[in-house]
Amino acid sequence: MKDAVNEVTATVLEELPNALYRVELENQQQVLAHPVGTVKRNFVRLRPGDRVRVALSPHDLTRGRIVGTEGGIHPARGSSPDK
Repeated sequence: MKDAVNEVTATVLEELPNALYRVELENQQQVLAHPVGTVKRNFVRLRPGDRVRVALSPHDLTRGRIVGTEGGIHPARGSSPDK
């Protein structure tokens, strides 16, 4: 049986080594998260300020998995959305 997963919206604060990101949840709690699924497979570039969907395990609420982005996706190659 799979454990219940809480999926919440968060904001990327900083990029850390080894594909880790520090994100801030809507309740101002900071957690470490790593990209999974299509975010990792499509080399989505995450930058500070980006809104993402984070899945939190009920066993350890200080770590999570980035399962998607909210809004625009920044591809690893090509022009940046700032231009």
